Amino acid sequence: MHLAYPAVLAVLLFSVGLYGVLARRNAILVLMSVELMLNAVNLNLVAFDVWMRDTLHAGQALTLFTIAIAAAEIGIGLAIVLMVYRNRGTSDVDKLRDTAEGPDGEPHAPDADAATAAQKAEATA
Repeated sequence: MHLAYPAVLAVLLFSVGLYGVLARRNAILVLMSVELMLNAVNLNLVAFDVWMRDTLHAGQALTLFTIAIAAAEIGIGLAIVLMVYRNRGTSDVDKLRDTAEGPDGEPHAPDADAATAAQKAEATA
């Protein structure tokens, strides 16, 4: 088998993943796109390992390491996205960027949070 076939497939997978990271608004779709990019890298590692006929199989060992890192990344990433969704009610990346800014685009004042928290505490008491 020629090296060009898996390399072209890896380029296509990486391109689709890069498009997904840059164009998508949903945080879960962004995480899935990152996984596509990692799978493209894994495909390249295995293809070059087979092509070079490495006796140590370093490409395949590095692929297993990458899979383990990707599993940890997706677990932590999904946990973060679920907590943000519970707190904010959305997983839209553009709306999450506004956490440091107020609705009018000005920087968020930390004193306003303290005043709001004090008002909520008085209302519940």
